[in-house]
Amino acid sequence: MEIKSSEFVISAPNVNQCPNDIKAEYAFIGRSNVGKSSLINMLCNHKGLAKTSSTPGKTLLINHFIINKEWYLVDLPGYGFAKRSKTVQKKLQNMISSYILQREQLVNTFVLVDIRHSPMAIDVDFINWLGQSNVPFAIVFTKADKLTPSKARQNAEAWMEKLKESWEELPPYFVTSSEKRTGRDEILNYIESINKSLKGDNSEIII
Repeated sequence: MEIKSSEFVISAPNVNQCPNDIKAEYAFIGRSNVGKSSLINMLCNHKGLAKTSSTPGKTLLINHFIINKEWYLVDLPGYGFAKRSKTVQKKLQNMISSYILQREQLVNTFVLVDIRHSPMAIDVDFINWLGQSNVPFAIVFTKADKLTPSKARQNAEAWMEKLKESWEELPPYFVTSSEKRTGRDEILNYIESINKSLKGDNSEIII
């Protein structure tokens, strides 16, 4: 897939204020400081599209970006260790779960995981929740440039082995680096394949 255009559309405080549109949506979410904004900017070849910050947890709204005038990339708030009050954490948790469970236009959720770390309960729990909720998703391992290629591959495989403890069929996964643009074509081609399948099944969601 070639990205010809990528534009910010809206930041919504809840699912009810997301765009009144039936185009397909692909959501990106991960633990705070996982490199989500950098990955989005790399995928869209648009350096300042998603705002990066040295302070984790700056995304507090549901951010929609229209890609090629055909589909939406959705930047969701991160989960995890950002310094937030319990009230804000609860509000964000409700925002995220409401969007993921209620948004009919959502066709796939990309869960970002820092490839440098062994499986963390917060990531595994979130992934298991998606599975229990029958939400289609893929795993995106980030920051692969921080490791050797063999170590990155080893860590990704170890992660998937961990999931085998509770999963009969493993989700797709991608190994990426925003710095080296690793994994960009694979993710975009995956999105393109889903878009083509939507065109072919007479879905009410359009692209």
